[in-house]
Amino acid sequence: MPRGKFEVYQEKSGEFRFRLKASNGQVIATSQTYKSKESCLKGIESVRNNAPNAEVLQAHE
Repeated sequence: MPRGKFEVYQEKSGEFRFRLKASNGQVIATSQTYKSKESCLKGIESVRNNAPNAEVLQAHE
């Protein structure tokens, strides 16, 4: 069964970001910038650890 994936990439500024792609290739989330690749990978681990139990809230504008 196809699975989603995280992609780590470096911007022209030298900072790193990750994006989460669904199994169909659609980008469903993009991260903040990180100064190092190591910090970016830690950000991915944080999402993996926290998202399964994340509460869904309605944002009010």
